[in-house]
Amino acid sequence: MGIGLVDPILPAIAESLEATPTEAEMLFTAYLAVTGLAMFVTSFVSSRIGPKKTLLIGLALIIVFAAAAGLSNDVEAIIGFRAGWGLGNAFFISTALATIVGAASGGTGAAIVLYEAALGLGIAIGPLVGAALGDVSWRGPFFGTAALMAFAFIAITVLLRKDDPAEFRPTKLSASVRALGNPTLLALALAALFYNIGFFVMLAYSPFVLMFDVWGLGLTFFGWGVGLAITSVFVAPWLTARVRRSRVLWVALPLLALDLAACALFIDDVAVLVGLIIAGGLVLGVLNTVLTECVMGATELPRVVASGAYSGVRFLGGAIAPPAATELAKLLSPAAPYWAGAASVLVAAVIVVCSAKALARADADETETDAPAEAEAILIGDAA
Repeated sequence: MGIGLVDPILPAIAESLEATPTEAEMLFTAYLAVTGLAMFVTSFVSSRIGPKKTLLIGLALIIVFAAAAGLSNDVEAIIGFRAGWGLGNAFFISTALATIVGAASGGTGAAIVLYEAALGLGIAIGPLVGAALGDVSWRGPFFGTAALMAFAFIAITVLLRKDDPAEFRPTKLSASVRALGNPTLLALALAALFYNIGFFVMLAYSPFVLMFDVWGLGLTFFGWGVGLAITSVFVAPWLTARVRRSRVLWVALPLLALDLAACALFIDDVAVLVGLIIAGGLVLGVLNTVLTECVMGATELPRVVASGAYSGVRFLGGAIAPPAATELAKLLSPAAPYWAGAASVLVAAVIVVCSAKALARADADETETDAPAEAEAILIGDAA
């Protein structure tokens, strides 16, 4: 829910705190940059203290920093607290699904389906919750997040079994950074970085173009999230069962670039722009899932290490996009960020096409894998 919760209140924050759009967009940048950088070290920590403690540390950090953001009176403080929130987010998402798989009684497949369904529901409902709370005050979504995470903290404390030190498999601090020396993983990480720029141009810049009230933005991104959830859970697996993963990327990435270019062309037609944003969600759902599947089959490295490296680079692309978009709009034109997003996604497509040989392993059929590590790879990829 968190990824879309703040979206409907971005213009309200800018207006209430007399902040520029770029300052408001830094709420995304601080959060994503710290999450991305922390991804390179969370596996080192969690492999030593265990998943339950890691989850609780992540949730505690989110509770503290989300509540602090809600109590703040200037945008600079909120940006700083969002950075702390991002650190908590990294600890949580690097561990959560692996723990779900380990605790579930219905097997790995059932646990992953439950996760995917919850992810899709959260992505869709997040903007609506943000709109409802933001309609009361721009502070509402921050306090709402703190309350939800407090509930999760209590639930994990009570219901999740204690960590067993005998199950710990410590990884080296440098493991995720060194993993980027693998050509296949590096190609996927770079493609995801440029793809994520387009993703967050659509997600974080569009509220300032539409200029709807909180409910208008909430409903728009509810439609976006529903589309993303449907294609992520149902369409992407159907496609990859019939077509090579890299070939799906060859088609889906240019489609997203065309959608962003259309947003630039029809930027003055609000109804068309809303439709294009929702259509973009359909393509994004496919790309999220297929890129993650590629990472899972890309290397012989432990999945937790490979996925941490991939996600660290990918999140940094998301961190760059929001403030860069508003600055481009100010310097050139309101349509310029969409053109830049389209160009960035095309760069991702070129990387995928030019890396066909390196991606051959990612196209291969999956062999039997360690379930918790595989689950973690899925979670980290989707949570971006």
